[in-house]
Amino acid sequence: MIIQIQPSKISGELLAPASKSSMQRACAAAVLHNGTTVIFNAGVSNDDKAALAIIEKLGASTTKTNHTISIKSKGLANLQNIANNTTIHCGESGLSIRMFAPIVALANQRIELTGEGSLQNRPLHFFDEILPHLTVQVNSNNGKLPLQITGPLVPKDITIDGSLSSQFLTGMLFAFGAAATSKITITVNNLKSKPYIDLTLNVMAQFGYQIKNVAYEQFIILPKKNTDSTIQYKVEGDWSSASFLLVAGAIFGDVSILGLDTASTQADKAILKVLQLCGASVRVSKEKITLSKATLQPFYFDATDCPDLFPPLVALAAYCNGTCTIKGIHRLAAKESDRAITLQRVFGQLGIKILLKKDDDEMVIYSGQVQGAKVSSHHDHRIAMAAAVAALGASSKIIITEAEAVNKSYPFFYRDLKKIGVGIKNLI
Repeated sequence: MIIQIQPSKISGELLAPASKSSMQRACAAAVLHNGTTVIFNAGVSNDDKAALAIIEKLGASTTKTNHTISIKSKGLANLQNIANNTTIHCGESGLSIRMFAPIVALANQRIELTGEGSLQNRPLHFFDEILPHLTVQVNSNNGKLPLQITGPLVPKDITIDGSLSSQFLTGMLFAFGAAATSKITITVNNLKSKPYIDLTLNVMAQFGYQIKNVAYEQFIILPKKNTDSTIQYKVEGDWSSASFLLVAGAIFGDVSILGLDTASTQADKAILKVLQLCGASVRVSKEKITLSKATLQPFYFDATDCPDLFPPLVALAAYCNGTCTIKGIHRLAAKESDRAITLQRVFGQLGIKILLKKDDDEMVIYSGQVQGAKVSSHHDHRIAMAAAVAALGASSKIIITEAEAVNKSYPFFYRDLKKIGVGIKNLI
């Protein structure tokens, strides 16, 4: 898909899309729950669909009515009834492969995990190194997909590395929590993206898991409490996707975003802090967050724990009155693209200079007039959205190829931009 975006004045209200981080974790909890889970405000992104397809492969049944999904499962009993040599497709979802692999390892059959697109190149050495210590046989393609797993996983005290992604720990917590019959401790070195572990623990607590977090260095897991046969869970609004809308409002007009919880544990809630740092006009109420156009000042921000904010923050920095610096670029290499290099390339085509200071782990963005151009999303949903937001104040139209990449997390992104007045034309 190729779209054309005209420089536009914007105003209006939008409802934040459902959080795929929250939705996918709820799916994992639901398939491990012996009973019914009712998920409200269910997500519709490609990653959400991948998670639902995975739990159906794992024996759960799903029924959807509007934005509500009912999931019925027999918990761990499902995993013992999976056919040997079953193949489970994880789409292009990094969270799904990292979270569901340990869950799949609870089964005693041989199961293959596959994926598509950039997921095929994501590093999965973690499983080659850790799962054999838990009585699981693992075969991978030199640390990449496809991943063949034969369990069952037997939880025991273990030490893992958390420096690549917290998503590996999320998967371990779900698997250990579901299978633990006595106290088990996971010790973690150099854990990144701690707020995402807060989200994991929050979801798990609602499903009866008992996990004690000791300074993000140890996680003490107790046997799961009995819970009601029916559990209700509401998916939060997504701070990651909404960050692009908030940035658009801060730069270009009066925009209100509904459905965001300011008490959320989502890491990308930190966008509010950055908007305040650069002097944006932000009004926060219980119902909505409103951004108005303002003169923006340069900012320095450490995004190590919220690397998904890099793309919207680069779009924001392009319109700040000076030079902005974002720390944490080492977290960007294993995304849908190597996002540091991709952001540098795409925004360079738009006339915005970006310097990557790898020794300092920093990205420096020099503001200026965004120029019209034709750019590629590089099949990265957040790059597509960043380019679209930057286009709103460009000197002329911006054309984005592979624009359908937004379906991974925010399928209605372009529709929502149109609602607030953005001139968008679908060229193909």
